[in-house]
Amino acid sequence: MPPGITTLAADAPELSAANTGFMLICSALVMLMTPGLAFFYGGMVRVKSTLNMLMMSFISLGIVTILWVLYGFSLAFGTDVGSVIGWSSDYVGLSGIGVTELWDGYTIPTYVFAVFQLMFAVLTPALISGALADRVKFTSWALFITLWVTVVYFPVAHWVWGAGGWLFELGVIDFAGGTAVHINAGAAALGVILVIGKRVGFKKDPMRPHSLPLVMLGAALLWFGWFGFNAGSWLGNDDGVGAVMFVNTQVATGAAVLGWLAYEKIRHGSFTTLGAASGAVAGLVAITPAGGSVSPLGAIAVGVIAGVLCAMAVGLKYKLGYDDSLDVVGVHLVGGIIGSLLVGFFATGGVQSDAKGLFYGGGLEQLGKQAVGVFAVLAYSLVVSAVLAFILDRTIGMRVSEDDEVSGIDQVEHAETAYDFSGAGGGAATRTAPPAPGAAAAPTNKKVDA
Repeated sequence: MPPGITTLAADAPELSAANTGFMLICSALVMLMTPGLAFFYGGMVRVKSTLNMLMMSFISLGIVTILWVLYGFSLAFGTDVGSVIGWSSDYVGLSGIGVTELWDGYTIPTYVFAVFQLMFAVLTPALISGALADRVKFTSWALFITLWVTVVYFPVAHWVWGAGGWLFELGVIDFAGGTAVHINAGAAALGVILVIGKRVGFKKDPMRPHSLPLVMLGAALLWFGWFGFNAGSWLGNDDGVGAVMFVNTQVATGAAVLGWLAYEKIRHGSFTTLGAASGAVAGLVAITPAGGSVSPLGAIAVGVIAGVLCAMAVGLKYKLGYDDSLDVVGVHLVGGIIGSLLVGFFATGGVQSDAKGLFYGGGLEQLGKQAVGVFAVLAYSLVVSAVLAFILDRTIGMRVSEDDEVSGIDQVEHAETAYDFSGAGGGAATRTAPPAPGAAAAPTNKKVDA
């Protein structure tokens, strides 16, 4: 993602209606990713947790939107303070921004940039929720989101994308969120689940997805929205970089699907729909930081590597004993690390920037920078997220009771169930049997299968 840049008055940009319209569309696409994620996660849980999983994503749309307007945009993209945070009073409440004011060095209004970045801020904590399925109080989750975006996401976004942020100044390449979004969310998920513990019945009870069609629908919506997420992160397409990113997003995702399915067939003997959907997300995650730096052939490599390694990584929770319900760590943390580090190997030096990876004569310099970015964000998010979860767990409590978890978190937390099996189509129904030929119709209580 390009930072704000300073131009001379004579070179000051003018508002571009084309770029502005493009960015508004991209913002809407990124917003769609959060409901898409809700369906993706919602289909992967058991029936009794479906609504809670949907709500854990949807509540982020409300909470983070308000926080972003009040102070989030200022903390992430305000004037740099010590290379670790931003602050501009004009951005507080978005009250000091002129309607026609352009974002620094670009041809789009600041309001458009702010709303585009808002959608990233909304999606990131929603990603964490998949690791916590079945067992977290909804009020505690809402409070966790509030604290987490304030002390983790907003500062990290400034590190990576804000003018003056220390990772940006170091030269870490993160086109659209490998570190700030995916490693950040994946590390946070790991930190929280290490504090709150495993689900009741982990490794003992079957916890299979209740609706694979919902999973596939969610994956399709994520794939669709991701074009806005990635291609829009160049904030326009006057030089073709956004177009390259669009192509690489499609290429890497397709390659990751094939890589995941190939691993699955070799390892488990089947091509599964869950594997195809998960492989697509893994490819999207991995190409997010790298897509502006690699060629389409490089994107194929990024996708295949991510598909295989993420498929391998999801099984680690059973070996290491941490309960990552929906594989946020295995897909988002591992995929974000893979994509960010592969920039150091496959960057061509001819698209987003002139930085070259090891395979293009750049040596180890860029790889070293990428590693610093990866492990700095990972460590910060992991530790701070664990501390936040620990504080909440010891004060208001993070988990529902064991009885409530077993009976179903949907009914306990939301007083609803995802599916009504008591009405029409819910099994057996009472009907009036048709009369015999020539006989008068008579009422009957005979049961006929629906």
